[in-house]
This record gives sequence, C-alpha cells and structure tokens, in this order.
Amino acid sequence: MTTPSIVPNFGSDNSGRKLAIICSKGNLDMAYPGLILGNAALGEGVEVHFFFTFWGFDMIIKSRMEHLQFSPAGNTAMHLPGGNMHIPQFMAPAPGMTAMATKMLKKSIADLDVPEIPEFLDQIVAAGGHLWACRMSADMNKLDMSDLRDDIEAIISASDFIEMTDGAQLLFI
Repeated sequence: MTTPSIVPNFGSDNSGRKLAIICSKGNLDMAYPGLILGNAALGEGVEVHFFFTFWGFDMIIKSRMEHLQFSPAGNTAMHLPGGNMHIPQFMAPAPGMTAMATKMLKKSIADLDVPEIPEFLDQIVAAGGHLWACRMSADMNKLDMSDLRDDIEAIISASDFIEMTDGAQLLFI
C-alpha cells in the first residue's frame, strides 16, 4: 500500500502575499532562477518585486543585458547537454569555453521556450512585476536611469526596498 502524497493547501486567496527577489548575480545561469520563480509567483497572483544589485545590475543595464554569459570555470557541475559527461575543470578556462558554454545554455533554455533575459523581464513587467535598481550599485558604476531599462521604476536604497517589501518572502540570488 502506498502512502498518498501530502500537498499543503494554502487556499486560493493569494491577496496580500509578496515576494521580494534580490538579484545579485549577472551571469546567465544565475539570472534565470529569480526570473522563473518571480514569474511563477506572478502567475499565482503574488505581488513580486525584483531588486537588482551588484552584478545583477547587468540584467538591467541597456548596454549589457543582451550579453550575459555563462562560464564553466569553477562550476564543477558543468556537463555536456543530454548526458552525464562533466567538463574537466582544467579545460574550463581554455579560450572559447565561455562562449561555447553560453551558447549551449542559451540553446537549452530556448528549446524550452523560455525567453532571453530582456524579453523575460518584459513579460514580468507586463504581468505586474516591479523592477527596482540599487542606489549603491548605480553610484558605484556611475549609472543613472538613462542607462537602465525603461521599465525600472526607480533607483532606490536597500533600506527603501526593505521597507516597501515589508512582510514579503525574500529570495537572495
């Protein structure tokens, strides 16, 4: 006899729920998890706020957002698609490996009909997601609103973000 699965019932009323996602990484493989989780939350009726800081800023800088890369260097989990063959770490820093790994990852993601980062952010904003830029990161990089995606709501401090997302579930990626 098998034990039935236990699925928690959170009810269907998601009003008042908030999710705050801090995006601190600008490499391709770290950009997608937050966007996927935020998009899923929006689909469930959860209010979602993204805060882009440090290298995560690359996801929203007009001149960089189309050029995120994935490096196999230091990624011991890197393997070839469709198999279990790992790429040896001594090969990871070789010329062309970042370009190859980026191309492989982009293809795998595209094969699943997941959009590239700029289009994914477009969809998130269209679904009601909020995008915020970190004041300290903007100042460090000498950037202002004109350097960022047009749908960034404002450049705010970390304290402002914490205040506006009071009571939210928090993810730091």
